[in-house]
Amino acid sequence: MLTFGRLFAAVLLPLGYVVLAHPYSDALAFVLFTVASLTDFLDGWLARRWGQMTALGRLLDPIADKAMVGVALLVVCGLYGASWVVLIPAAIIMVREFAVSGLREFLADRKVVMPSSVLAKWKTTVQMTAIAVLLLAIYLNFSGYLTSCILCGRPALGALDLLGIGLLWLSAAMTAITGYQYFARGMSTITGEESR
Repeated sequence: MLTFGRLFAAVLLPLGYVVLAHPYSDALAFVLFTVASLTDFLDGWLARRWGQMTALGRLLDPIADKAMVGVALLVVCGLYGASWVVLIPAAIIMVREFAVSGLREFLADRKVVMPSSVLAKWKTTVQMTAIAVLLLAIYLNFSGYLTSCILCGRPALGALDLLGIGLLWLSAAMTAITGYQYFARGMSTITGEESR
């Protein structure tokens, strides 16, 4: 139910911008994303604690995570005017997610499982924190609590914007590193098969 809730939240997040004006749409986006991110951790903790890890859960959990992050990144990029400071790390994150998903699907046909590394789990935490901080900054900017921001037509970024952007670049770097690690492991499996 928590996983389906994250998928539902991924659909609701951009719809909020269709039916609500700023800053209400921004507040909704921040709350939806933050709650969905917290349910991701709760979901895994409950599954392990109650011993309820299922095939459906293993299938839907990464899909829900990628849908939530992907949609939220689209919203953030749009609200920051497709500025390179958010667009480049967002592109790195999305390309890696598609590439690793494709690699996992390819290796699954060969009965090879690619479990998440510790760094990949930290990457997800930093990624979700960065997006939540940026969504909060957007809300505060549109509601008038912050005045020095790219959204307000000024060249300076506010401290909260800078924190979110810094975390987004950090998560993009972690994303690139973990993506390389997955592909290195995957390629060694593939070349090992072909040399037999």
